[in-house]
Amino acid sequence: MSDLLLDTHVWLWYAEGVAGTLAPQVVAQIEAARRARRLFVSVISAWEIGLLLAKNRIMLSAPLQDWLEQGTALPGLRVRTLTTEVAIESTLLPGDPHADPADRFLIAEARVAGLTLVTADRKIIDYGRAGHVRVLAA
Repeated sequence: MSDLLLDTHVWLWYAEGVAGTLAPQVVAQIEAARRARRLFVSVISAWEIGLLLAKNRIMLSAPLQDWLEQGTALPGLRVRTLTTEVAIESTLLPGDPHADPADRFLIAEARVAGLTLVTADRKIIDYGRAGHVRVLAA
């Protein structure tokens, strides 16, 4: 079993329990990683959720601070903080990486920490297929 890093949208779908958004086999892998304490989210995702909420692009089931506290308190889920190494890696990604800064940070986090990035983002999935990051297509 790989250590998994949830892309921001996958964390939202998982934490909000959006039925049918994630394939059952992906949910099973996320659950197995969580039980093994091998499931991660990035602090960058908290930042991105705040930005999306401020732009009215998403709605949460609770106020932002409460949602983040609940969303990071899931048993077995751990939050990765941004490091200098990840920040630098996000600027040096090989190939044709995603242009979105949050996605670049998440890709860099997965690469630096040896994590598999769980995402439904087609550009990230293609980047993974090119061999630049381990991806689990959601």
